[in-house]
Amino acid sequence: MCYYGPVIPDRLHLTRFAWLSIGTALLTMGLKATAYLLTGSVGLLSDAMESGINLVAAFAALIALSVAAQPPDAEHAYGHSKAEYFSSALEGGLILLAAVTIVATGVERLLHPRELQQLDLGIGVAVLASLFNLATAVVLRRAGRAYESATLEADAQHLLSDVWTTAGVVVGVGATWLTGWQPLDPIVAIIVGVNIGWTSVGLVRSAMAGLMDTALPPEEQAIIYEVLEKYSGGGVQFHAVRTRRAGAQRFVSFHVLVPGALTVQQGHDLLEEIEQQIRASLPRTSVFTHIEPLEDPSSWNDPLIREEAGRN
Repeated sequence: MCYYGPVIPDRLHLTRFAWLSIGTALLTMGLKATAYLLTGSVGLLSDAMESGINLVAAFAALIALSVAAQPPDAEHAYGHSKAEYFSSALEGGLILLAAVTIVATGVERLLHPRELQQLDLGIGVAVLASLFNLATAVVLRRAGRAYESATLEADAQHLLSDVWTTAGVVVGVGATWLTGWQPLDPIVAIIVGVNIGWTSVGLVRSAMAGLMDTALPPEEQAIIYEVLEKYSGGGVQFHAVRTRRAGAQRFVSFHVLVPGALTVQQGHDLLEEIEQQIRASLPRTSVFTHIEPLEDPSSWNDPLIREEAGRN
């Protein structure tokens, strides 16, 4: 078995995005708490509570990114990239917790309504806080996609859900202000809580898929098979192709069957060329290959090969 793969470049610089998220969470939490104190709106209270969750999630992201940036060592030969999935799952769980709390608070206020005060000023403060969240979310989402960071993408999704929460709350508070019908405020809070709860489910599912070593997406697998197809023929075959992903790092392994008369040097050169082509086509990919004689029946003795044959 041969292994030729790049070590992920130092990703410790990504923690600066976590610090940005922490600063934004502190700022927006203060603004939304002020908006609640001014108005007494349960919707704005729920919004402020979610910003508190954002702060906890941002610290979790900071820890996860710091761990994921550590290079491979004797106990973690494949690196620490999967730490990002734990942060993503935690964010999903925290969003779900916020959603449940928002719904419960909304139901309580629906049963025991209270007149709202200073709604114009409270709405203005809430909108200002939402703009800070939106700007930070855009930065985090771009960085998450550029660096293939599950942590930053989850944090961006969390902040965007907060923006939608604030939008819903502002609509509810504004409608209450215009109509004078107090139940509108808690009703909107409940709707918002259900909505962000659904967002949390997607985050947790995505994190679990990463922790379970789910195969690379079909479009990336197609790139791998396209490279292998170029080298197929002339007595060279491939099988037992396995793929997975851990954070930003991709892992690909497969068997290369060649004529038994091929020299060790020729086989080595062939594998090096194929691996280099895959790494060039898919950045941050570690490639494991195993060379076998085409004529030996034991070369086909692999459970995954039999599974592939059953599907064909």
